[in-house]
Amino acid sequence: MTLYIKNMVCDRCIMVVKQQLENSGFRVVSITLGSAVVQPEPDAVQLSAISSSLKLLGFELIDNEKARIVQRVKDLIIEKVHHSDLADTHLSFSEYLSDMIHKDYTYLSRMFSESEDTTIEKFIIQQKIEKVKELLEYGELNLNEIAWTMGYSSSAHLSAQFKTITGLTPSQFKISEQRQRKPIDKI
Repeated sequence: MTLYIKNMVCDRCIMVVKQQLENSGFRVVSITLGSAVVQPEPDAVQLSAISSSLKLLGFELIDNEKARIVQRVKDLIIEKVHHSDLADTHLSFSEYLSDMIHKDYTYLSRMFSESEDTTIEKFIIQQKIEKVKELLEYGELNLNEIAWTMGYSSSAHLSAQFKTITGLTPSQFKISEQRQRKPIDKI
């Protein structure tokens, strides 16, 4: 049985969810951001127990199709922006999402907006800005390199978008005493 799980955003989340499912007596056949295939198939009482134990750790079981699709969109965006080779971010997210979910992008966009009170495009921008904050803190890349790796047409475009979202320029953020990053699952 495939369990769909909300708020899985990183490899540590995968590890924690896998451990929790195994501790509950299930064999985890496969696990990725947002889903886990377990055996044997849990009954209603076991599903309730899994739901409760995951909720304590900040995760939620997703039980309807619309929520699963929206979560899948989020998981795919997070995976691309935060966990892929950064040069890979030079892609059309609309085509990527449509190909991966096998649904028309217009349908995905409408469903996402209805569910999340934001658009897919704004969600992507917010994720990219959080990744840019991380890269700025590391200090390993200059702004031009960050802009290129994050798929921006120029560092000026990145700077303008960064200031719109954070209220600071990348330079101001870098020297700020109160650099505030958001947890990925809170975006």
